[in-house]
Amino acid sequence: MGQALVFGAIGSSALVLGALAGSLVEFPKRVLAAMLAFASGALITALAFELFEDSHEQGGLWRAGLGLLAGAVIFTVLSQRLDRAAQGHRPENHGSEKLDVDAAAEEKAPSPASVTGAAGLALLAAVTLDGVPENLALGVSLGEGTGGIALLGAIFVSNFPEALVGSASMRAQRRSKAYIIGLWAICAALLTVAVAVGAGPLSSATPETISIPLAFAAGAVLASLADTLMPEAYEKGGPAVALSTAAGFVLAYILATL
Repeated sequence: MGQALVFGAIGSSALVLGALAGSLVEFPKRVLAAMLAFASGALITALAFELFEDSHEQGGLWRAGLGLLAGAVIFTVLSQRLDRAAQGHRPENHGSEKLDVDAAAEEKAPSPASVTGAAGLALLAAVTLDGVPENLALGVSLGEGTGGIALLGAIFVSNFPEALVGSASMRAQRRSKAYIIGLWAICAALLTVAVAVGAGPLSSATPETISIPLAFAAGAVLASLADTLMPEAYEKGGPAVALSTAAGFVLAYILATL
């Protein structure tokens, strides 16, 4: 259990570090885009070699496939609802004036992240939704004595840029530093607990049971890549982010094969 808590704290510490960096420092657009792209490449390796493949081996193709679809659907629905909440409801009689104010605010915003899309709170939701099953899987691998170094590395390198960009978007929405860091710290604590649960009670569960959160995490990760991370990275960084994505994939793959 001690090892699980240490691994969980290491992986989740990237969230707090990213939140601190994003709430205190203004980063250039292309730097943030490169970080998101790198995280995307690392997560592609994690979902293919650590999550979905393990789910398939332990629970079969149908269980893995249905779990993946469930994770993708739930993330997509939640992301859309958060998008609507972030955009808010604009009164019709002041529509054009409100749009003009919003456009001016976006031009003056200190953060390069979108303040009306799926950044900010939606990125926090993405980290939580795919992070809990991921960290459960990390805990299970530790409980079984199979290591989990690759998954830990992928979790860390993806957590930092996601928290950094998410906190930068919250900062652009004029959220206080205490609010931003507090939210990401709560998320980090939740994910640390998830590792302990995976290494404890869940490590003795049947392979079929374990396959469900693994597949769910794979689906949520895949949906977050398509819905948030890769579009956001391309929008801010252009075609050059392909190189950062490839670098993240290669690093995570090297960790997976150690």
